[in-house]
Amino acid sequence: MATAFNQPLGGNEMIRSGGIATMMRLPTTTDYADIDVGFIGVPFDIGTSNRTGARFGPRAIRAESSLLRPYNMSTGAAPFDSLQVADLGDCSINTFNLLDSIRLIEEFYAKVFAANIKPISLGGDHTIVLPILRALNRHLKKPVAIVHVDAHADVNDTMYGEKIAHGTPFRRAIEEGLIDTHKMVQIGLRGTGYSAEDFDWCRNQGIKVVQAESCWYQSLAPLMQEVRMLIGDTPTYISFDIDGLDPSFAPGTGTPEVGGLTVTQGLEIIRGCRGLNLVGGDVVEVSPPYDTTGNTALVGANMAYEILCVMPGVRYA
Repeated sequence: MATAFNQPLGGNEMIRSGGIATMMRLPTTTDYADIDVGFIGVPFDIGTSNRTGARFGPRAIRAESSLLRPYNMSTGAAPFDSLQVADLGDCSINTFNLLDSIRLIEEFYAKVFAANIKPISLGGDHTIVLPILRALNRHLKKPVAIVHVDAHADVNDTMYGEKIAHGTPFRRAIEEGLIDTHKMVQIGLRGTGYSAEDFDWCRNQGIKVVQAESCWYQSLAPLMQEVRMLIGDTPTYISFDIDGLDPSFAPGTGTPEVGGLTVTQGLEIIRGCRGLNLVGGDVVEVSPPYDTTGNTALVGANMAYEILCVMPGVRYA
Protein backbone atom coordinates (compact mmCIF):
# COMPACT_ATOMS: atom_id res chain seq x y z
CA MET A 1 0.00 0.00 0.00
CA ALA A 2 1.36 3.45 -0.92
CA THR A 3 2.47 5.69 1.92
CA ALA A 4 0.09 8.56 2.69
CA PHE A 5 2.42 11.53 3.03
CA ASN A 6 1.41 14.62 5.01
CA GLN A 7 0.48 17.52 2.74
CA PRO A 8 0.37 21.25 3.46
CA LEU A 9 -3.15 22.66 3.75
CA GLY A 10 -3.96 24.13 0.34
CA GLY A 11 -5.17 27.63 -0.38
CA ASN A 12 -8.35 26.27 -1.95
CA GLU A 13 -9.16 24.31 1.21
CA MET A 14 -8.64 27.24 3.59
CA ILE A 15 -7.72 30.83 2.75
CA ARG A 16 -4.05 31.48 3.41
CA SER A 17 -4.81 33.97 6.16
CA GLY A 18 -6.72 31.23 7.99
CA GLY A 19 -5.96 27.86 9.47
CA ILE A 20 -3.58 26.87 12.25
CA ALA A 21 -0.20 28.58 11.82
CA THR A 22 2.06 25.57 11.57
CA MET A 23 4.97 25.55 9.12
CA MET A 24 3.34 25.53 5.67
CA ARG A 25 0.14 24.58 7.51
CA LEU A 26 1.39 21.02 7.88
CA PRO A 27 0.00 18.65 10.50
CA THR A 28 1.62 19.00 13.89
CA THR A 29 2.57 16.02 15.98
CA THR A 30 4.52 14.94 19.06
CA ASP A 31 4.59 11.35 17.81
CA TYR A 32 7.96 10.95 16.10
CA ALA A 33 7.22 7.55 14.54
CA ASP A 34 7.66 7.48 10.77
CA ILE A 35 8.57 11.19 10.48
CA ASP A 36 11.46 11.85 8.08
CA VAL A 37 11.84 15.63 8.45
CA GLY A 38 10.46 17.82 11.21
CA PHE A 39 10.17 21.59 11.42
CA ILE A 40 10.94 22.75 14.96
CA GLY A 41 10.71 26.19 16.50
CA VAL A 42 13.26 27.34 19.08
CA PRO A 43 11.90 30.60 20.57
CA PHE A 44 15.19 31.64 22.18
CA ASP A 45 16.97 35.01 22.08
CA ILE A 46 18.70 35.38 25.44
CA GLY A 47 22.03 34.85 23.68
CA THR A 48 21.73 38.05 21.66
CA SER A 49 24.12 40.98 22.11
CA ASN A 50 22.25 43.71 20.26
CA ARG A 51 18.61 43.71 19.15
CA THR A 52 16.40 41.08 20.76
CA GLY A 53 13.17 39.66 19.36
CA ALA A 54 14.31 36.45 17.65
CA ARG A 55 12.27 34.47 20.19
CA PHE A 56 9.28 35.49 18.08
CA GLY A 57 10.97 34.29 14.89
CA PRO A 58 9.45 30.79 14.75
CA ARG A 59 5.92 32.15 15.06
CA ALA A 60 6.48 34.79 12.36
CA ILE A 61 8.16 32.35 9.96
CA ARG A 62 5.29 29.91 10.34
CA ALA A 63 2.74 32.66 9.70
CA GLU A 64 4.45 33.80 6.50
CA SER A 65 4.94 30.19 5.36
CA SER A 66 1.21 30.01 4.63
CA LEU A 67 2.10 31.60 1.28
CA LEU A 68 4.22 28.60 0.25
CA ARG A 69 2.94 25.81 -1.97
CA PRO A 70 4.15 22.20 -1.95
CA TYR A 71 5.99 22.01 -5.30
CA ASN A 72 9.22 23.81 -6.08
CA MET A 73 8.61 25.09 -9.59
CA SER A 74 12.25 26.16 -10.04
CA THR A 75 13.98 22.91 -9.13
CA GLY A 76 11.19 20.35 -9.58
CA ALA A 77 11.50 19.21 -5.96
CA ALA A 78 8.40 17.48 -4.59
CA PRO A 79 9.29 17.01 -0.91
CA PHE A 80 5.76 16.20 0.23
CA ASP A 81 5.45 13.37 -2.29
CA SER A 82 8.70 11.82 -1.09
CA LEU A 83 9.11 12.36 2.66
CA GLN A 84 6.91 12.33 5.71
CA VAL A 85 7.14 15.90 6.99
CA ALA A 86 5.47 17.44 10.03
CA ASP A 87 5.68 20.44 12.31
CA LEU A 88 7.00 19.11 15.62
CA GLY A 89 6.13 22.26 17.52
CA ASP A 90 8.51 24.28 19.68
CA CYS A 91 11.35 23.31 21.95
CA SER A 92 10.74 24.75 25.41
CA ILE A 93 13.46 26.96 26.91
CA ASN A 94 14.13 28.63 30.25
CA THR A 95 13.93 32.31 29.43
CA PHE A 96 15.65 33.23 32.72
CA ASN A 97 18.65 30.91 32.35
CA LEU A 98 20.75 30.62 29.21
CA LEU A 99 22.71 27.54 30.27
CA ASP A 100 19.60 25.69 31.34
CA SER A 101 18.05 26.55 27.98
CA ILE A 102 21.07 25.04 26.24
CA ARG A 103 20.49 21.86 28.22
CA LEU A 104 16.79 21.78 27.36
CA ILE A 105 17.47 22.27 23.65
CA GLU A 106 20.11 19.54 23.57
CA GLU A 107 17.81 17.08 25.35
CA PHE A 108 14.93 17.89 23.00
CA TYR A 109 17.04 17.36 19.88
CA ALA A 110 18.60 14.19 21.27
CA LYS A 111 15.11 12.66 21.11
CA VAL A 112 14.57 13.99 17.60
CA PHE A 113 17.83 12.53 16.28
CA ALA A 114 17.24 9.26 18.14
CA ALA A 115 14.03 8.92 16.11
CA ASN A 116 16.12 9.40 12.92
CA ILE A 117 14.33 12.65 12.12
CA LYS A 118 16.17 15.34 10.21
CA PRO A 119 15.23 18.65 11.87
CA ILE A 120 14.84 21.99 10.14
CA SER A 121 14.91 24.49 12.97
CA LEU A 122 13.34 27.93 13.05
CA GLY A 123 15.21 30.29 15.36
CA GLY A 124 15.73 31.91 17.63
CA ASP A 125 19.20 33.38 17.82
CA HIS A 126 22.29 31.57 16.59
CA THR A 127 23.22 30.24 20.02
CA ILE A 128 20.81 27.37 19.36
CA VAL A 129 23.11 25.70 16.85
CA LEU A 130 25.50 24.63 19.63
CA PRO A 131 23.08 22.38 21.56
CA ILE A 132 21.67 21.07 18.28
CA LEU A 133 25.16 20.06 17.12
CA ARG A 134 25.86 18.53 20.52
CA ALA A 135 22.75 16.37 20.21
CA LEU A 136 23.65 15.48 16.63
CA ASN A 137 27.12 14.40 17.72
CA ARG A 138 25.64 12.18 20.43
CA HIS A 139 23.63 10.49 17.68
CA LEU A 140 26.24 10.23 14.92
CA LYS A 141 29.28 9.92 17.18
CA LYS A 142 31.41 11.80 14.66
CA PRO A 143 31.90 15.40 13.52
CA VAL A 144 29.83 16.86 10.71
CA ALA A 145 30.47 19.13 7.74
CA ILE A 146 28.92 22.60 7.94
CA VAL A 147 27.54 24.99 5.34
CA HIS A 148 27.27 28.24 7.29
CA VAL A 149 25.65 31.34 5.76
CA ASP A 150 26.18 34.43 7.91
CA ALA A 151 27.49 37.97 8.07
CA HIS A 152 29.49 36.92 11.14
CA ALA A 153 31.82 34.01 11.80
CA ASP A 154 30.34 33.41 15.29
CA VAL A 155 33.69 32.17 16.59
CA ASN A 156 34.28 34.70 19.37
CA ASP A 157 35.99 33.16 22.37
CA THR A 158 33.76 35.10 24.75
CA MET A 159 31.12 37.82 24.70
CA TYR A 160 31.01 39.99 27.82
CA GLY A 161 33.05 37.25 29.45
CA GLU A 162 30.52 34.54 28.60
CA LYS A 163 31.52 31.42 26.69
CA ILE A 164 28.07 30.75 25.21
CA ALA A 165 26.18 33.41 23.24
CA HIS A 166 25.08 33.96 19.66
CA GLY A 167 28.57 35.06 18.63
CA THR A 168 30.39 32.01 20.03
CA PRO A 169 28.60 28.77 18.99
CA PHE A 170 30.94 27.65 16.23
CA ARG A 171 34.03 28.30 18.39
CA ARG A 172 32.59 26.04 21.10
CA ALA A 173 31.44 23.42 18.57
CA ILE A 174 34.90 23.28 16.99
CA GLU A 175 36.59 23.03 20.40
CA GLU A 176 34.25 20.18 21.33
CA GLY A 177 35.05 18.26 18.13
CA LEU A 178 31.53 18.54 16.75
CA ILE A 179 32.64 19.93 13.37
CA ASP A 180 35.10 18.73 10.74
CA THR A 181 36.66 22.13 10.08
CA HIS A 182 38.24 20.98 6.83
CA LYS A 183 34.71 20.36 5.54
CA MET A 184 33.21 23.60 6.77
CA VAL A 185 32.45 26.64 4.62
CA GLN A 186 31.34 30.06 5.83
CA ILE A 187 29.69 32.23 3.17
CA GLY A 188 28.80 35.91 3.39
CA LEU A 189 31.13 37.07 6.16
CA ARG A 190 31.58 40.83 6.12
CA GLY A 191 31.20 44.09 7.99
CA THR A 192 33.45 45.90 10.39
CA GLY A 193 35.59 44.05 12.92
CA TYR A 194 37.61 44.49 16.06
CA SER A 195 40.86 43.68 14.26
CA ALA A 196 42.09 43.04 10.73
CA GLU A 197 42.56 39.38 11.68
CA ASP A 198 38.98 38.67 12.79
CA PHE A 199 38.40 35.92 10.20
CA ASP A 200 41.91 34.48 10.39
CA TRP A 201 41.05 32.16 13.29
CA CYS A 202 38.57 30.41 11.01
CA ARG A 203 41.08 30.05 8.19
CA ASN A 204 43.67 28.73 10.63
CA GLN A 205 41.27 25.91 11.58
CA GLY A 206 41.02 24.88 7.92
CA ILE A 207 37.61 26.47 7.31
CA LYS A 208 36.85 27.74 3.81
CA VAL A 209 35.91 31.40 4.33
CA VAL A 210 34.02 33.13 1.52
CA GLN A 211 33.65 36.82 2.34
CA ALA A 212 30.64 38.65 0.95
CA GLU A 213 32.71 40.92 -1.28
CA SER A 214 33.91 37.94 -3.32
CA CYS A 215 30.25 37.04 -3.98
CA TRP A 216 29.13 40.38 -5.36
CA TYR A 217 27.65 40.50 -8.87
CA GLN A 218 27.98 36.80 -9.61
CA SER A 219 26.29 33.45 -9.40
CA LEU A 220 27.32 31.21 -6.51
CA ALA A 221 26.60 28.00 -8.42
CA PRO A 222 30.33 27.49 -9.20
CA LEU A 223 31.19 28.01 -5.53
CA MET A 224 28.67 25.38 -4.48
CA GLN A 225 30.16 22.93 -6.95
CA GLU A 226 33.45 23.39 -5.08
CA VAL A 227 31.65 22.96 -1.76
CA ARG A 228 30.11 19.66 -2.86
CA MET A 229 33.53 18.42 -3.93
CA LEU A 230 35.01 19.51 -0.61
CA ILE A 231 32.37 17.88 1.58
CA GLY A 232 31.70 14.68 -0.34
CA ASP A 233 29.44 12.24 1.51
CA THR A 234 30.21 13.54 5.02
CA PRO A 235 27.05 14.14 7.10
CA THR A 236 26.29 17.83 6.62
CA TYR A 237 24.37 20.47 8.55
CA ILE A 238 23.20 23.78 7.01
CA SER A 239 23.05 26.80 9.31
CA PHE A 240 21.49 29.84 7.67
CA ASP A 241 21.63 33.10 9.61
CA ILE A 242 19.21 35.49 7.93
CA ASP A 243 21.71 38.33 8.40
CA GLY A 244 23.88 36.60 5.80
CA LEU A 245 21.54 38.32 3.37
CA ASP A 246 21.76 42.06 2.80
CA PRO A 247 19.41 44.05 5.07
CA SER A 248 17.67 45.42 1.97
CA PHE A 249 16.23 41.89 1.66
CA ALA A 250 16.09 40.90 5.34
CA PRO A 251 16.05 43.93 7.65
CA GLY A 252 14.34 42.16 10.53
CA THR A 253 17.36 40.76 12.30
CA GLY A 254 19.44 41.51 15.35
CA THR A 255 22.81 42.42 13.82
CA PRO A 256 22.34 43.65 10.23
CA GLU A 257 25.39 44.29 8.07
CA VAL A 258 25.35 46.11 4.73
CA GLY A 259 26.82 44.61 1.55
CA GLY A 260 25.39 41.15 2.03
CA LEU A 261 24.21 38.33 -0.17
CA THR A 262 21.11 38.61 -2.34
CA VAL A 263 18.09 36.36 -1.88
CA THR A 264 18.97 34.76 -5.21
CA GLN A 265 22.44 33.89 -3.91
CA GLY A 266 20.89 32.45 -0.75
CA LEU A 267 18.77 30.19 -2.91
CA GLU A 268 21.81 29.19 -4.97
CA ILE A 269 23.68 28.20 -1.81
CA ILE A 270 20.90 25.99 -0.50
CA ARG A 271 20.05 24.50 -3.88
CA GLY A 272 23.76 23.87 -4.35
CA CYS A 273 23.62 21.53 -1.34
CA ARG A 274 21.51 19.04 -3.29
CA GLY A 275 23.30 15.72 -3.28
CA LEU A 276 25.01 16.27 0.06
CA ASN A 277 24.31 13.93 2.96
CA LEU A 278 22.21 16.45 4.83
CA VAL A 279 21.28 15.61 8.41
CA GLY A 280 19.59 18.86 9.44
CA GLY A 281 19.51 22.60 9.11
CA ASP A 282 18.30 25.84 10.59
CA VAL A 283 17.20 29.37 9.72
CA VAL A 284 18.00 31.72 12.60
CA GLU A 285 18.04 35.36 13.74
CA VAL A 286 14.69 36.45 12.26
CA SER A 287 13.56 39.23 14.61
CA PRO A 288 9.93 40.24 13.95
CA PRO A 289 10.02 43.51 15.96
CA TYR A 290 12.40 44.85 13.28
CA ASP A 291 10.48 43.23 10.41
CA THR A 292 7.65 45.69 9.91
CA THR A 293 6.55 44.30 6.51
CA GLY A 294 7.02 40.61 7.31
CA ASN A 295 9.48 40.29 4.41
CA THR A 296 12.29 38.89 6.56
CA ALA A 297 10.05 36.16 7.97
CA LEU A 298 8.81 35.40 4.45
CA VAL A 299 12.40 35.03 3.23
CA GLY A 300 13.15 32.84 6.25
CA ALA A 301 10.17 30.62 5.49
CA ASN A 302 11.32 30.22 1.90
CA MET A 303 14.87 29.35 2.95
CA ALA A 304 13.57 26.72 5.38
CA TYR A 305 11.42 25.26 2.59
CA GLU A 306 14.43 25.22 0.25
CA ILE A 307 16.42 23.28 2.86
CA LEU A 308 13.59 20.73 2.91
CA CYS A 309 13.77 20.50 -0.88
CA VAL A 310 17.42 19.38 -0.85
CA MET A 311 17.04 16.77 1.88
CA PRO A 312 18.11 13.24 0.89
CA GLY A 313 15.23 11.25 -0.53
CA VAL A 314 13.33 14.16 -2.06
CA ARG A 315 11.86 13.25 -5.43
CA TYR A 316 12.37 15.62 -8.35
CA ALA A 317 9.93 15.93 -11.24
